[in-house]
Formats: sequence, structure tokens, C-alpha cells
Amino acid sequence: MKWTRPGGSAGSSDARGYHHGNLKEALVRAALELIAKKGPAGFTFAEAARFAGVSPAAPYRHFRDRDELLVDVARRGFDLFETALARAWGGGRPNAFAAFERLGKAYLRFAREEPAYYSAMFETGLSLESSPDLRTAGERAFGVLRAATEQLIAAMPAENRPPVLMMALHLWALSHGIASLFGRGDGAQRAAPIAPEELLEAAMLIYLRGLGLPDAPPPRG
Repeated sequence: MKWTRPGGSAGSSDARGYHHGNLKEALVRAALELIAKKGPAGFTFAEAARFAGVSPAAPYRHFRDRDELLVDVARRGFDLFETALARAWGGGRPNAFAAFERLGKAYLRFAREEPAYYSAMFETGLSLESSPDLRTAGERAFGVLRAATEQLIAAMPAENRPPVLMMALHLWALSHGIASLFGRGDGAQRAAPIAPEELLEAAMLIYLRGLGLPDAPPPRG
């Protein structure tokens, strides 16, 4: 889901944000634009207010400071992220291996299509403990990956199964590293000799085979 201002397109600089009294939404959109332009640490609370077209005092009606605004942006990002991952996982159909491949592609797609949200989620330096809602949203998104990992592990002999949490964290770190380095949709993306999707697929295959998982069964039909 792309974020846009009313009456404008994502990333445009006209008709900024504050319409029909919806100040909170205008500030969130302003923060997303500023993150896209300057990074999550590159702007002040007053600048967010100016970008939204309101006075420097107006944002305090909804947010204590810039960090609280960023927490709200990150929480929204995790909500969108969870939805995208859950849709891609699709309950593990037609099999866990095919669904897990879709999940990895969804991770990369989110980093490419929503780089401002991605930066707010992972690059603000804010502690998840700063907001119970933010922590819960992050845990729900990770929960999709953990549930997918459980289904993958179920294909292994019981005596060879690694701890679910450990494996989920490994797969998360692998996906996140490739997304952050090579799959982003902003200026922080680095060039790679192969497509990020192919890089992630190969890395996952090496990792899963190293654990002794059987080859993925062919999709039904």
C-alpha cells in the first residue's frame, strides 16, 4: 500500500497534508516524505509540522515529540508488513516450501515499495520497549515468519529438528540482510550482480539443505 497525500501523489511537494482537520494523518504523511528525503534521523519535529503545513505547536496535540511520531509511523509500517507477509504465506498452501518462497519475495517487495516505512521500522534507533503497541506490531509481523518456520521444520525427522525460534531468527536475519542491502527502493540500495529475489532464494536453499530439509515437493497441479 502506497502512502499519498490527498490531492497529490506519493513524493510530490504540493498541497501538503492538513485537510479536513485530520492533523495526525497529515503529520504521518509528512514524516514519511521526510524519511524518504532525509532518512529517519534527518528532520526535526518542527520540520514535520512545516511539511504538513501547520504551526510548530500543532503537532503536540497528537504527539509528545518527534520520537513518538516515528513510533506511530513504525507501528503502521509493521501492521502493513504483517498483512503483506500473511497474504504471501497464504496458510502454507500449496506446500510450505512454495509458500515460504512467496514469503521471502514479499519481504523484498515491501522493502522495495515502502522504503520510508521500512526505514521507520528498522532504522530509527527507537526501542520496541518504548511503545507496547509498537512492540506488539513487530511481534505479530515476526509471528508470520515463525509460523512459517514451524511448518518447514515439520518436514524434518523429529530427532533432527532445530529450535523453531533459532531457525526463525536465522531466516529473518538472512531475509532482512538481503532486503536492506540489495532490495530497497531508495538510495540506500546497493548494486548486486544478480536479482535480490534470486540471491535470497539461493541463500535459503543453501541454509535449508544445510539443515537437512528434503527437497521441496513440486506444486500441486
